[in-house]
Amino acid sequence: MPKTAFITGVTGQDGAYLSELLLSKGYCVHGLQRRSSLPNTERVEQQKQNGLNLHYGDMTDATNLLRLLNIIQPDEIYNLAAQSHVHVSFEVPEYTGNTDALGVTRILEAMRILGMNGHTKFFQAATSELFGRSTSGFQNESTPFYPRSPYGVAKLYAYWMTVNYREAYGTFASNGIMFNHESPLRGEEFVTRKIVKSVANIVNKKQDCLYLGNLNAKRDWGHARDYMYGAWQILQYHQPDDFVLATGVAHTVRNFVEKAFSCVGINIEWADYGVNEIGIDKKTGNTLVRVDPDYLRPSDVEVLCGDSTKAKKLLGWVPNVSFDQLVSEMINSEMGTT
Repeated sequence: MPKTAFITGVTGQDGAYLSELLLSKGYCVHGLQRRSSLPNTERVEQQKQNGLNLHYGDMTDATNLLRLLNIIQPDEIYNLAAQSHVHVSFEVPEYTGNTDALGVTRILEAMRILGMNGHTKFFQAATSELFGRSTSGFQNESTPFYPRSPYGVAKLYAYWMTVNYREAYGTFASNGIMFNHESPLRGEEFVTRKIVKSVANIVNKKQDCLYLGNLNAKRDWGHARDYMYGAWQILQYHQPDDFVLATGVAHTVRNFVEKAFSCVGINIEWADYGVNEIGIDKKTGNTLVRVDPDYLRPSDVEVLCGDSTKAKKLLGWVPNVSFDQLVSEMINSEMGTT
C-alpha cells in the first residue's frame, strides 16, 4: 500500500516542491488549502493533475484539522503552513502566533486525540530565525535560541511544542530547522524574489529602481527543492529528532543584488552608506538600488549561517544547488516570465 501524506501550506513554495517529490515516490498526497476569493493554487496545478488532493482549511481551525486527519489517516504530516513573512509579523503578531505557534499545537493534539502517535510521523518546518541574535559563527542543533521577531518567537513555541509532544506522548515528531531557502516559486513579497523581479523589470524598462531595507543582513541561502528533500529524509530516519538544514555559506543582501544584476550583464558599484547608500550601474551611472527606511525592521538579525553536519552524517543530506546557481535560476525564470 502506498504511504499517505498530509501537507499544510501545500500551495506555497515549499508545499509545491514537497508534493511534487512525494507524488514522484508514489505517495497519496493530501494538502491543506486556505479559502481565498482569488485562485491560490498556481504553484501546484501540475501536482493536482498528478493526483494531489486539496482540502479547504486553516491552521486556526482546530475542529477542521481534527476532522481532516481523522478522514485522511496520514502516515506522514508535514506542517509547512505559517505566516512566514518576518517583517509582516511585527504588524500582525497575534495572528502570527495563532497560526505559527498554536497551529502546531492543534495538529499535535489532534494526533494525540485520534490515537495516531503510534503510526503517524510529524514534521515541523522550523526556521533559522529561532537563532536570531546568535553570537555563534555557525548555528547548529546545540546553539542557544534568541528570536528577534514575533515570527521567530512563534516558531520557537512550535519548536518546543514539537519536542514536548515527542517526549511526553511518544509522538514521532521532528523539527527541521531550515535556513533560508528560495526558488523561482518564492512569493513576490520576499526579498530574494523581489530583487530578481525588480532586476527583470529594470532590464525591461518597467521599473527604474529597486528599493530595499538592510543591505548588510547576511543569510545562508539554499534551494527549496533541496530542503524539501531534507524534510522527507528527516521523517524516514529511524527515530524522531531535530536537524539543521543549511548550506554553511552566507551572503549579504548586497551580494544577492550584485549577483542578480551581474546575471543580466550589469555591474553594480556602491556609494554612501546607511539609509543613504545607493547602487549604481557602473556603465551608465544610473542609480538602480536605494534603501527605503520603511523596509527596516524594528529589530533585525544581522548574520545567520547554518551547520548541517548532523543532517549530513545521519541522513546523508547535502544541498545540491549553489548560491550562484540559485540566483541564476531565479533570474532566468523571471526574465522568461516578465
